[in-house]
Amino acid sequence: MMSFIRPRWRKPAGVILAGAVFAAAWGIRGGPHWSLWVTLFGIVALTRALWLYLLSGDDSDAGALAGSLADERQKSLSQRSWAVSGRFAMTAAFIGLTVAVAAKASWWWPFLAILAVTGVGYLLGIAVYQAQSAD
Repeated sequence: MMSFIRPRWRKPAGVILAGAVFAAAWGIRGGPHWSLWVTLFGIVALTRALWLYLLSGDDSDAGALAGSLADERQKSLSQRSWAVSGRFAMTAAFIGLTVAVAAKASWWWPFLAILAVTGVGYLLGIAVYQAQSAD
């Protein structure tokens, strides 16, 4: 899918794209200081992309992950890290939902939405990896 982009450029290109989309959202939103936010997020995205590009030239585990050249052990580490972050997100969303319901607050629904999205992602992950292991 991304074979036309060199491995060292894949993550920096994704960061630049995400930063441009987020900066454009601030531009569309408008407001009194929209140009400041667009500039700030553009600079942050370019700085992070440059840092990832420079890191990807390093001969280390972090450099291999940044350069999209990870071996099986490094990919496994990355997958486990994502799993832990998903678990933290689900736990935080559940705690927030529980506190909001107990406080009879009107701000409970964003926590429910995050819990639902992470739950669907978890089920999708089970389905995808179960199908891959059956092959």
